[in-house]
This record gives sequence, C-alpha cells and structure tokens, in this order.
Amino acid sequence: MIKPKYTERQIKLARYAKALSHPVRIQLMEILSKQSCCYSGDIADDLPIARSTLSQHLSELKDAGLIQGEFNPPKIKYCIKRDAWEEARQMMKEFFEGDK
Repeated sequence: MIKPKYTERQIKLARYAKALSHPVRIQLMEILSKQSCCYSGDIADDLPIARSTLSQHLSELKDAGLIQGEFNPPKIKYCIKRDAWEEARQMMKEFFEGDK
C-alpha cells in the first residue's frame, strides 16, 4: 500500500502554522504588521527575551517566508513579506472554514 503524499498547500500551511506556533513570534508579527519595517535592536527593547532568543524567533519567521531581513551593519532591518502574510492568512482562513 502506497501512502498518500502531502500536497504543496498542506506543506506550506504547516510551515506557516509552525512559524506562528510560539507567542513571541505572534508578538513579533503583531509588531511588524503595525509598521513598515523595524530594526532587530528596537524589537529587542520591546520584548522580555534575550537578543539571541529573538534572533532564533526571527530566523524561524524568515525561514517560513513571512518576513525578510536586510543587513545594514550593525543592524538588521526586518519587514513583513506582505504577499506571504496575506497567503498565510487566506490559507488559514480556508483551513478553519473547511474550504478546499
């Protein structure tokens, strides 16, 4: 018996869900969604976590394609990737509404 493969949509939705599965990452997306971009140092001042931990959370969001980072020594500027954010929102909406 051959096991069914996951669809590209299922894989992408799971990746977005994983990236959003931590309260810090939810908070980061809320911060970034209210402004065009933000420097990692400024974000660190607003969160009760170590900078190294912040870096790990930002990397998770970046790996999922939800944010992008631009290196401007000595800082990194982060912005939401609006197209991916909208795609994630739509995919989750469809998932919870039972569409597709």
